[in-house]
Amino acid sequence: MFIDSVKFSVKSGDGGAGCVSFRREKFIIMGGPDGGDGGDGGDVYFQVDNNTHTLAFYKGKRFLKASNGAAGMGKKMAGKKGESLTLVVPPGTLVYNDDTKELIFDLVDNNKKVLFLKGAKGGLGNTHFKSPTNQRPEYAQKGLEGESKNIRLELKLIADVGLLGFPNVGKSTLISTVSNAKPQIANYEFTTLTPKLGMVEVDEFSGFIMADIPGIIEGASDGKGLGIEFLKHIERTKILLFMLDLANYRDINTQFLTLRDEIKKFGTTLSNLPYAIALTKCEICENLDEIYSKFLLDFGFEKVQAPAINGKFNDKKPRFVIPISSVSNLGIKELKFKLLEILKSLKSE
Repeated sequence: MFIDSVKFSVKSGDGGAGCVSFRREKFIIMGGPDGGDGGDGGDVYFQVDNNTHTLAFYKGKRFLKASNGAAGMGKKMAGKKGESLTLVVPPGTLVYNDDTKELIFDLVDNNKKVLFLKGAKGGLGNTHFKSPTNQRPEYAQKGLEGESKNIRLELKLIADVGLLGFPNVGKSTLISTVSNAKPQIANYEFTTLTPKLGMVEVDEFSGFIMADIPGIIEGASDGKGLGIEFLKHIERTKILLFMLDLANYRDINTQFLTLRDEIKKFGTTLSNLPYAIALTKCEICENLDEIYSKFLLDFGFEKVQAPAINGKFNDKKPRFVIPISSVSNLGIKELKFKLLEILKSLKSE
């Protein structure tokens, strides 16, 4: 089950109570106080794990807590520190304070471990309170109470290239063709119900990660369809690949304009990303050259955009426009190399 948002409360461990004890040994008269300190409560950590892909473990959880520190004992023996709680999350997890909506952590790097809540201090035993005027203290400190927070975890998948298109335009077929991903593929809309990631190997030494999300439809920004819920998963991508279906009942101009408007309504993060365009299912299009040329002319695009004099690209225009066919592999190799080239140029920029 793909879960990308959960809410629950978390608490660090309480400190153990200090001990009230007096030394009692044979031949030692009035040995004095010897109560040990309580152990500190357990800490709460977040740890990023590449082998975790969803937040499903936390679904249905309401309250998670680190262990309390153990109480102190006689003979000045301190209590054991409480066991820490480590919350394992996938890369791309955002941790919010659910009360203030403040972003606490943006967890991206694999194996990164960060302290979230410190365990409470244990109480002091009565041995700390002896003095010339109080040689028999009969009290000790209680342990402090651990910190607690209401949090919300939100997952944004990390990928290099994000696929964007209407339902059933060939996004799942493409990612299954170029990568190791095995999404469900069928000839009906909304086959893809959850985001999918695939590793695209371009050559022996180079590759990138591609993300497929459910199709976007007109009105998605108002809550229609499924794709709008998952657009956040391609906010972290470096480039968007618009996939326009030549076999769709909507013409490719309408598809492009609608998709562009929907991501603009979603937010500036997506709408400002560099992008490219792939015209899909060209194997069944008889007048491909005519449609291809007309699309470029209508929007003033070029097959491959050249950088301006200062070496920068105009990211209001696509980096390239290419016809492809995942069935016949037409343009697939060229598409992979062009995307890799753009990713390398973005890294250098």
